[in-house]
Amino acid sequence: MFDYPALFRLDGRRALVVGAGSGIGKTSAEALAAFGAHVTCADVDLAAAERTAATISSSGHEAEALMVDVRDTGTVSAAFAKHPIDVLVSTPGINVRKPVLKITDDEFDRVIDVNLKGTFRLLRAAGASMAGRGRGSIIAFSSIRSLTVEPGQGVYAATKAGIVQLIRAFAAEMGANGVRANAIAPGVVDTPLTAPIKQNADWYNGYSQKSILGRWAKPEELAGMVVYLASDASSYVTGAVMLVDGGWTAADGRFQPPL
Repeated sequence: MFDYPALFRLDGRRALVVGAGSGIGKTSAEALAAFGAHVTCADVDLAAAERTAATISSSGHEAEALMVDVRDTGTVSAAFAKHPIDVLVSTPGINVRKPVLKITDDEFDRVIDVNLKGTFRLLRAAGASMAGRGRGSIIAFSSIRSLTVEPGQGVYAATKAGIVQLIRAFAAEMGANGVRANAIAPGVVDTPLTAPIKQNADWYNGYSQKSILGRWAKPEELAGMVVYLASDASSYVTGAVMLVDGGWTAADGRFQPPL
């Protein structure tokens, strides 16, 4: 019988996880290491990246830390110059929750620079590195906000939709070189980015009830999709947007009819 469990193993592969200092990036790095990858934990906060790498190393797996600022092409390029990378996971994102009419030029530029242009910088560097070796998996985090939006999320949503189109373009352009590119679109996840929402019980509970499962996701619940897309289990998957949203986008959720 075919060795199906081996499809998910990442032994001998190097993974770069950007945003590994906390949240989804941290759990992604830990999961990839647990399946055998040598993980470079990258973050703009080097101390946070070092903590993640130390946690992984203490569990008997291989990891190192690196400072990467996705706003700086130099640090992005340096991350790929150090080692050949087989798997890229891009998670960084920021948000400014304001109505579109109140967003300043500076706020717009800041969100675009981190979320969209930062992802582009990583994809460009990864693609150039992987294409020459004829293999690689690029995984970028988008959001359900690429599909559905709410007041105050306009610019953030635009960046997440842009990431989806970038991934599709990379998939189309890099497929002949053996490089796959996919996006993951989470629903609401309990991370530092969403921490302010927890201060408002109505807002937090409202989001909980919007998903079919009636709750927020934990960061580690995204890890399975990351491992899948990084591994040979997804060898025929590219250009895809993988929803991990507790059913948020599958059902209306605003009103329970009296059935």
